Amino acid sequence: MNYRFIGKSLPRSEDIRLIQGRGRYTADLAPPSAARLFMVRSPYAAARIVSIDASAARAMPGVLLVLTGDSPEVASLGTFTSKLRRKTPDGKPNFEPPYRTLARDRVQFVGDPVAAIIAETLDQAKDAAEALRIEWEPLPAITETKRALDPDAPQVWPEAPRNICFVFEAGDEAAVNAAFAKAKHTVSVTYDISRVTAAPMETRAALAFYDPAAEAWTLYAPVQNPHAVREEAADKVLRIAGNRLRVISPDVGGGFGLKEVPGPESILALVGARLIDRPVLWVAERSEAFASDFHARDNHSTATLALDAEGRFLALRVDTIANIGAYISLNGLNSSTNNLGGLSGVYRTPAIFTRVTGVFTNTQPTAPYRGAGRPEATYAIERVIDVAARRLGMDPVELRRKNMIAPSQMPYDTGFIFTYDSGEFERNMDDALALGDWAGFPQRRKEAAARGKLRGIGLSNPIEISAGPVTGTLSESAEIRFDSTGSVTVTIGTHSHGQGHETSFAQIVADLLGLEPEHVKVRYGDTELIEHGTGSFGSRSAVAGSVVLIKTADRIIARAKRIAAAHLEASPDDITFEDGIFRVVGTDKQVGLREVARLAYTLRPSELDGEHGLAAKMMVAPARPTFPNGCHICEVEIDPETGACAIVRYSVVDDVGRIINPMLVEGQ
Repeated sequence: MNYRFIGKSLPRSEDIRLIQGRGRYTADLAPPSAARLFMVRSPYAAARIVSIDASAARAMPGVLLVLTGDSPEVASLGTFTSKLRRKTPDGKPNFEPPYRTLARDRVQFVGDPVAAIIAETLDQAKDAAEALRIEWEPLPAITETKRALDPDAPQVWPEAPRNICFVFEAGDEAAVNAAFAKAKHTVSVTYDISRVTAAPMETRAALAFYDPAAEAWTLYAPVQNPHAVREEAADKVLRIAGNRLRVISPDVGGGFGLKEVPGPESILALVGARLIDRPVLWVAERSEAFASDFHARDNHSTATLALDAEGRFLALRVDTIANIGAYISLNGLNSSTNNLGGLSGVYRTPAIFTRVTGVFTNTQPTAPYRGAGRPEATYAIERVIDVAARRLGMDPVELRRKNMIAPSQMPYDTGFIFTYDSGEFERNMDDALALGDWAGFPQRRKEAAARGKLRGIGLSNPIEISAGPVTGTLSESAEIRFDSTGSVTVTIGTHSHGQGHETSFAQIVADLLGLEPEHVKVRYGDTELIEHGTGSFGSRSAVAGSVVLIKTADRIIARAKRIAAAHLEASPDDITFEDGIFRVVGTDKQVGLREVARLAYTLRPSELDGEHGLAAKMMVAPARPTFPNGCHICEVEIDPETGACAIVRYSVVDDVGRIINPMLVEGQ
């Protein structure tokens, strides 16, 4: 195919509205009649709720509704679920705590919601919250990951002895033990990966409407996967048919994994909208978000590497305690177990074994965030390599080079979950070393020392799975539909929250169908526009979206050939298609795709196989994942007097495969 637009730096079409402040975010869509929702949250990491007296709060000016966990409208709701189940040490499915919209009887983390107040204004709702009378009985709490397994640690749930949610193992433990037994060198490093929060520019929000005539709800919320949110909210919590809940995700000011699931606030806004017969708006305040958003990471690990006398890797063992939090979020068990294949890195390691122990603590539930286990895996292998190089007196670059997978070995089965499709890892590293002037570092360190500063340098060779999981079962949906003017609208199940999908997907469709990008409108984020969508997360959208658009475009072309053949009075077998033009082989007869689209609405039904219009819909899963990779070099200076650290140089070489839009890549 002659690509006219793929690979070109077309300006982002969405920037026109976003830069001018014309974006349509959830809070922007609230009508003047919308009431405001305020959540009352636990100040304790663990406590029993002795009583809640809401009588004074209900009598406050402007208050429309006060809900607690014992309110019938809340008590009848279902609980949030976990997509993934793992095993406990005795082989049974892991305990799944009841994860309610509002806590009943006891709270399990600071920020656990205990009441919802809906009032005419946010200030009135906050005033009513001050009037709420809650009697607490504080309980012992455990918040430190590596102490959760201690025999004397407080138990978050009696059903989970020693706070163990699950134990998950991967790899060949016997082979690893055998390799360690014969290894010349073994190097071990224990480290913590701290708990983090996403803090997107747009906080979580929900705008709920209820239509009593249709007995149906509409939820506007900045979510990354509206269809999954609808399924969880409707099926599991509200316990209504999915077609009675429409989820619309407008512009999203950052997702990062945080916005993959419905929160208690979205459910309570929906319930409130029905009870007061008015729209209800909730927007998290920044300080509230720190205590109520899902967190991520929070692991305590030990990585041990076995090497032979020449420094070749023999085996890797990684033991991790992963903090799940007090409850299990929808994708909470994925992050710590689903991307363990990244422990292989870009190296030949014959045997790898890992054990992950998920633990409950009195903290916010953890969830996917910025790579969902990929950065943690990369850190494990790259950190232990650096420690090995230092202890064995080897150059860290040469130790890596000695063990790198070569391009000639592709596709490469790591023997541990992943099979890499391609990669030139040593070339990436060499290019990064040149870009970062690795050879000149000793002189820069000397100059820094003369200024009283400590200067350090390090490198990492990350590789991550894209468009996984490995089995390729996460399908994506798309529809390409031409109207009678010959313009085309693409609806797709992925979602854009800053990645530039409106531009890049228009480029792809324009090249596939021989159109101009401005004739392609891309729509997403509405469960009534397309019946299925997996959403945007896990570095999947460009791959999954491209695959489904290619398949859908093929179907469009196949149907359009029949229409063109009827118009040109030829057999469909004699019609060719290239650059948007259908031609009759051996003649000068031709017709453009946009004209064919118009004909699809005007030809006789008998000429259109009884079906007017030109549209196609597909649901496709990528056949296999891809593995983008690269090399990062970071150089820092530290003031030994104050401990202040500054990044003074950062160099990156990334292999991202075929680039759809270089400008978008540079922006990222």
